[in-house]
This record gives sequence, C-alpha cells and structure tokens, in this order.
Amino acid sequence: MIADLLSLLGPAHRRRLHAYFAWVAAYGVLQGVATLLLVPVFRDLLAGDTAAALRGLAFVLVAVLLTCVAHYVQAMRGFAVAIIVLTTMHERLGDHVVTLPLGWFSSEKIGRLSRTATGGTTMVAGLFAHLLTPTVTGVVTPATIAVGTLFLDWRLTLAVLVCTPLLYLAFRTGARLVGRGDELDDAAAVASANRVVEFARTQRVLRAFGRGAEGYAALDQALEHQRRTGRRTLGYAVVGIVLGGITVQLTFTALLVVGVALAVSGQLAVGSAVALIALAARFTGPLAEIGDYAGVLRMARNDLRRLTAVLEEEPLPEAASPVPLPDPGALELDAVTFGYDDTPVLSEVSLRVPPRSMTALVGASGSGKTTVTRLVARFWDVDAGTVRVGGADVRDQPTEQLMGQLALVFQEVYLFDDTLEANIRVGRPDATGAEVREAARLAGVHEIVGRLPEGWATRVGEGGTALSGGERQRVSVARALLKAAPIVLLDEATAALDPENERYVTEALRALAEHSTVLVIAHRLSTVVAADRIVVLDGGGIAEHGTHAELLAAGGRYAEFWASRSRAKGWRLTARSSSH
Repeated sequence: MIADLLSLLGPAHRRRLHAYFAWVAAYGVLQGVATLLLVPVFRDLLAGDTAAALRGLAFVLVAVLLTCVAHYVQAMRGFAVAIIVLTTMHERLGDHVVTLPLGWFSSEKIGRLSRTATGGTTMVAGLFAHLLTPTVTGVVTPATIAVGTLFLDWRLTLAVLVCTPLLYLAFRTGARLVGRGDELDDAAAVASANRVVEFARTQRVLRAFGRGAEGYAALDQALEHQRRTGRRTLGYAVVGIVLGGITVQLTFTALLVVGVALAVSGQLAVGSAVALIALAARFTGPLAEIGDYAGVLRMARNDLRRLTAVLEEEPLPEAASPVPLPDPGALELDAVTFGYDDTPVLSEVSLRVPPRSMTALVGASGSGKTTVTRLVARFWDVDAGTVRVGGADVRDQPTEQLMGQLALVFQEVYLFDDTLEANIRVGRPDATGAEVREAARLAGVHEIVGRLPEGWATRVGEGGTALSGGERQRVSVARALLKAAPIVLLDEATAALDPENERYVTEALRALAEHSTVLVIAHRLSTVVAADRIVVLDGGGIAEHGTHAELLAAGGRYAEFWASRSRAKGWRLTARSSSH
C-alpha cells in the first residue's frame, strides 16, 4: 500500500509522505513509552514510596508532553497530505487519462473511472485524515509496550509473543473478508451505474418499444444484484469485525490470567501485577482499534489500488517536438497490422492517398474501414507497420501537430452543452466571426440559426439534444470547414440523413474536397462514384482498388457491392392490391 501511496502522490510530494509516517511512528512510540513509564509509578505508589513515584511521574509528564506534540504535528501533516490528494488527484487523473489511447475507453472503463474519480479520491483523502494514524499507532504502540515488557517481566513478554501470531491472522483474515466484500460491492455498483446511464440515454428507444412503464429488465437485474451483493458485503464485514474483536478480547484475557496467576503464586508483587495488568489493557486497546479500522482500511486500500491502476495505464508515447512534413496532405499505411485485444482486424495493409485527392473505403461491416481512419488519427498505435500523415510517422509527431492536419467528421456527432456558435468554434477557437458564419453557411447551419429561439446564442443541450440528428451533423461538418485542415477523415455523414439534411451536408463536403485530401468511408453510391480512387477492404486486407469503372469491369467484390446497393436503391413501398 505504501508503494501505491507514493505513486499516487507523485515525486513532488514523497517527502511529505515520509515525514508524515515518521511523525506517526514517533507518536506511536511515545504513547508506548508513556504507558511503560506508568508501571514503576504504580509499583512505587503501592509500595508506599511516594517520593520515587513523584520522580517517575515527572518522566511520565515529559513523555506525555512529547506525545501531545507528536500527535499535533502528525495530525497536521496528515490533513495536509489529504488536502493535496483532494486538490491534485483529479488533475493528475485528467492529465493522465488524456494521454491514453481511445481504445482504453470502453463503457466498463468509463464507469470505473467515474466511480474512482469521485468516491475513490474521497476515500483516499480520508485514509490520510482519519485512518492511517490509528492504524500505524495501533501497531507501533503495542510493539513498543511488548519490547518494554522485556525489562519488566519476561513471562508477560512470552504471553504477548504467543498471542501476536493469532492477532495477526485474525486481523488479516478479517481485512480480507471486508476487502472481498468491498470488491464485490464495487463491481456491482459500477455495473448498476452503467445501466442507469444506459437507461437514461436510451429512453427514446425504450419508449418506442413500450418499455417506458415496465422499466428496463437489465437495469432491474443490476439493481437487484447490487442489493444482494450489499447484503453479502455486510455479512463479510460483520464476520471480519467480530473475528478481530473476539481475538483481541481473548488476548487481553490471556494476559490477565498470566498476571493474576503470577500474583497469586507469589512470583510477582501485587503492585507489579496491577501495573502489568494495566499495561496489558493498554496493549490490547490499540489492537482493538485496528480491528475496528481494518475493514475500512482494506476498502481504502482497494480504492487506492484502483486509482493507481489508472495512473499505471500505459499512455501513447508523445513526441517532444514537431517534425518536418515532406509530403503535406498525404496519407499512407505501410504494411499495417492491427487488432483489438485478440481480434485481428488489419493484416499488412498498404495504402497511399495522394494530396488533394478523394479515396473511398468500401467493405462489409467489420472489414476495418473505421479502424483505418482511427489509426490515421492515432486513436491507437499499430501492432506492426507504419502510418504516415504528411509524409511523417504519426508516432513521431506531437498530438498538436498531427491533429492540426486532420479534420474528422463521423456519423456519431457529439455536441457540448454550450451555444451553437461555441460548438462550431471547436474546429478553430481563434476564428473570426465572419469565418464562423461562412463555415456555417456552407454547412447549412445558418438555416438552423434562424429557427432557434436565441439564434447563435442558443444552447444545444448535452450531446446536442436540442437539435435533430441531421442538424447535429451539419454542425459537425461546419467544424471541419472552419478548421480548414489539409486532410479530412469522413465516416460518410449522409448515410442516415433525410433528403434536406443530406443536401446541405453533401454540398459542404464538396467544399471540403476542393481544398483537402479526403479519405471517406463510403456507403452511398453517389459518394463512391465521386471518389478518385476506391479501395475495397475484406478479410483484413485490400481486396481491390481502382476507379469505379475499373472495378466494375473486374467483376469482383466491388461489382457485387455495387449491384446490391443498386438493387436496394430501387426498392419502393407499394400498396398491396386487394381483390373484390
């Protein structure tokens, strides 16, 4: 756990953590020393030697004063480290997460990250503010007392040594039980959170199929599973806490029996016996606190591990400085091999898209079309081969340089909960008002503005919910137009649009193609025919490439694709005739 704490705080705050632990350890030792110094005071008082007892009491007062100082210093240092966690942890997580490949952001990872960034950071901050001090002193103080008993009575020390392994096993078992329950509860909570978000986002689909009133079975099952898991977690916690508490009480009973037996047999003076029994009580007191805190500490340790696990995720290597671009506007895949986990998608694919040309990617679903565009944008790194943008390896280019050459337009458009104008300015924040208006005009957004209650200042809602799907797509294209990047990656945006939105978007894409290199995932026949070159992906590689006429003449997979799309284009809904 200490290694995780050091990793979490980072090199800049390691000295603070070391100093905190040093003061906590000092606090624990001084508590033990102060307790041990009481033994001769008790012995002298019961023996009637008041002067010696007063001298001993002076040493006790000094030890108590030093203990108070150590307690104050360690408490302030603990709160200081807790504040550092609260004020810097989200920033550290955010700075690290933006360096991770986009393939890392699965729905499960997003749910985990959200839970960890909220409850996890609070729990770890509480670890420094409230948990570590009683836990460390709960070990150090009894250990100090155990060492001190060697100078008082070796038989009591022997009893302590016999009980120590039992205490260790009890606390370890109890912590494991609580930790196991926490892991199960956390997994169930993450699953439920993901289902709740899914339920909220899919209300249109659920209501369209009559599931609004009946609810969502997957969410109901997740919540029921979380409820059952919560009961199991409570059971684990109760067993763990009771096990530790019983063992501590048995230890105290054993020490008490030893002290009484020594006193009754005359091997130990009554005063010494009373003092050692008090010492035994002070020995088991901090251990009882450990039993109380062990479960919570294990839960905090689990949260700490989850936080550091995120920080340990390997980021995409980032180039330090821009590199020369010998072939501006060009795209190239050179013997590229790539797969998702254990699923291969591309195998030794080589493709070059010359500057100011339009290349259409065609293929069945899952053939790797979208993967090609994602690799060009370096959402992931290739397993083998090289991807070049502007003639330079994308891995050698800083993110700012690479993304400065690319404009991305995909079917799934996300708009931020901001004004319409602010969403377009995402393409180029420093653009002038005239440039924003011109990009909006080319994409047909100006027609949307006239219908909105506050015009350009209208907020579009989270995800752009105030606009239709086609209108969101127009805003996305306006972003790309405003960016004026030399290369456009297009997951054909007109595939699912109505005729009016398709007209606006198509005209805007023509404007993009006049000045940029365009790599388009093609679905519509009009886009395919307009391309300078067509590449057919199949089986993890390039099955065919050429112009529309060349590929039709070849009679291969592209010809089959063209024939099937042509037949689909001619489908019509007709009224069924009825005989009378």
